[in-house]
Amino acid sequence: MTNQPSGVFAASLTPMTADLEIDVPRAVAHNQWLLANGCDGVAPLGTTGEANSLGFDERLALLDSLADAGITGAQLIAGVGCTAIPDTVTLTKKALANGAGGVLMLPPFYYKAPSEDGLFAAYAEVIERVGDSALQIYLYNFPQQVGFELPLSLIGRLIEAYPNTVVGSKDSSGDWPRMEHTLKEFPGFRLFPGSEEFLLSGLRLGGVGCISATVNINAPQAQAVYANWQTDQADALQTHLTELRMGFKDLPAIPVMKGYLAQEHGDSAMAHVRPPFLPATAGELATATTRLAAAKFKLAA
Repeated sequence: MTNQPSGVFAASLTPMTADLEIDVPRAVAHNQWLLANGCDGVAPLGTTGEANSLGFDERLALLDSLADAGITGAQLIAGVGCTAIPDTVTLTKKALANGAGGVLMLPPFYYKAPSEDGLFAAYAEVIERVGDSALQIYLYNFPQQVGFELPLSLIGRLIEAYPNTVVGSKDSSGDWPRMEHTLKEFPGFRLFPGSEEFLLSGLRLGGVGCISATVNINAPQAQAVYANWQTDQADALQTHLTELRMGFKDLPAIPVMKGYLAQEHGDSAMAHVRPPFLPATAGELATATTRLAAAKFKLAA
């Protein structure tokens, strides 16, 4: 497939109204702002987008709204993984109909400790039901949230069975040796680390970018690493980028990022989150603000 997604992707936030509905105009505007300020693409409806707090129809409607705004193709990797296979299939078909360059697919995650054969069967069933040669799946490995890892042996089996469909992964494990092993074992596999902390290391081993929550804040600095990774500036740029990432360490990232954007953009509505999240406290927001200021950070206008 030509024009595959690569580069700096934000796992984009989902703005909410005071009534806790998706704030569609703000959601579209936020994704457009990301694309205008350092992002090569966006990955909505993932963990950071509060996807598993959204209703199924809400997810479909948001995908349509983004497509209507022209956010599609290689700029879009849509989150589609659900616990139910039919839901994953329907979301995937919607993403493909809207021209998404790829889909980010969690495994079924409610039942813990599934067998490798069971996980293979779940992914295979989705692929066969979608039945579209345009499908490009990025496997989503996030053991801290899901409760289990996607075994590398499973990735190998899926690549062998569906070489033109299972094309890459977002790895949010934080386990760099695992990512390094993935890149070495599966040449050409399109790995996106789930943290910009590993952007430069990944690129040097054949990774294709990053898909990260905190890129909602620091996309220009992430783009500087991506654009200059083969230069002698790369390590210093990565050090600064990692410092910005650490501005949110040990804080509830989604509420704090929303609160920080609300504060810096003068738009209080951006701070709304859907339970079980609660808005960031003044102390949490002050901690992030102080850390970012110490790192000489200024949010893009």
